[in-house]
Amino acid sequence: MVLTGAGISAESGIKTFRDADGLWEGHDVMEVASPEGWHKNKQLVLEFYNQRRRQLHQVKPNLGHMVLSELEKDFDVHIITQNVDNLHEQAGSSKVLHLHGELFKVRSTKNENYILDWKTDLNLGDVDTNGNQLRPHIVWFGEAVPALDEAIEITQTADFFVVIGTSLQVYPAAGLLHYTKQNVPVYYIDPKPATIYDLPNPLEIISMSATDGVPYLRNKLLQNNI
Repeated sequence: MVLTGAGISAESGIKTFRDADGLWEGHDVMEVASPEGWHKNKQLVLEFYNQRRRQLHQVKPNLGHMVLSELEKDFDVHIITQNVDNLHEQAGSSKVLHLHGELFKVRSTKNENYILDWKTDLNLGDVDTNGNQLRPHIVWFGEAVPALDEAIEITQTADFFVVIGTSLQVYPAAGLLHYTKQNVPVYYIDPKPATIYDLPNPLEIISMSATDGVPYLRNKLLQNNI
């Protein structure tokens, strides 16, 4: 099982969730990533995600994404990502679970199960079959994470747990580590890894970027005939 965060997408040119000053593209994240922000200014929120969607059309998977896809030749790879881009899918990974939603999808504001593929701008007046406004298919602050139960199930059956490009500060995603079986090795790939506390598992820190660290890990696993 592989848990990926903003760091792996940043290497493809997608900005990480927040800049050093706590702003996201100049916005307080609560203005553009919360139900309150949506109700306050729908136009601002729609334009914010329209810009993200346009940017996603301009970027490509990097070597980290590509090697994760190639690992499927030798392993049963499940990717659980905090990212809302589709770079894992573009790279060819076949089992990708998005915890925080997807940029290239939208859903009804009244029916969370009404979800559409959407690769262009989303505007006020774009509605579902009942005339309800569509919104980005993104899990905002304060909202439940629908895919969490499935992510926990995958984690509980994993033989290896790999973390790539995340500070492990965003919950509930960061809590997945503690659902692993005790003897399951954990590999943490990040150039600036966070400190992990109270983890009974064998842990190896790989202080590299995803483009360097994922090939390193692949070679390590294959050489050890794991």
